[in-house]
Amino acid sequence: MGALHEGHLSLLRAAREENETVVMSLFVNPAQFHDETDLAAYPRDDQHDLALAEEAGVDLVFAPPVEEMYPPGFQTWVEVVELSSILEGRFRPGHFRGVATAVLKLFEIVRPDRAYFGQKDAQQVQVVRQLIRDLALEIELRVLPTVRDSDGLALSSRNALLSPEERERALVLPRALATRNVEAARAALAASNGLVVDYIEVAEFDPPVLAGAVRVGETRLIDNVSLEGDPE
Repeated sequence: MGALHEGHLSLLRAAREENETVVMSLFVNPAQFHDETDLAAYPRDDQHDLALAEEAGVDLVFAPPVEEMYPPGFQTWVEVVELSSILEGRFRPGHFRGVATAVLKLFEIVRPDRAYFGQKDAQQVQVVRQLIRDLALEIELRVLPTVRDSDGLALSSRNALLSPEERERALVLPRALATRNVEAARAALAASNGLVVDYIEVAEFDPPVLAGAVRVGETRLIDNVSLEGDPE
């Protein structure tokens, strides 16, 4: 989706180490935005992204215009039904239908052996995993750990939209999730000021996660921590 940060770069570096050819898609997918205002505000810096991709050793960047992905008369959609209806699906109707459709089109165009996604978007990972399984796609899904800033905030292109004060308030989310206990996390967020909590829930993904979504001012942030193994 662009506005590359260290989380994206970790995926590119892993792909570079493990493959002969690396292709990066660069596409702000309008089909996964429920709110036109959110789509318009999404950070974009294509030239900077292309420079970072080159530095990371990407061989080819596929950056299609919207009309190439969704030509006039487009009416075929892909939906992972149950996984798309929970968590983010409750707050962003149609979001994962847009994700699944665009991802499948990109897979069909590029025909990758491996696809690289970040654990930060745990539900998206689970949707893509189910898509690959259900449609018998011969693609290995590689999921890399969430990359965080030194203060603990998960890297996200949307972080650039936060004011310094909003960023400080946003830190309550990763600190709450770090308890790895749903009740403790809810209590921590309930005691905070300036956050609107959409959900804090345990999701039985692979691996299970404690996932949360909050709104800080006009910016919506998601995050999760694994409930298996050692704490992040």
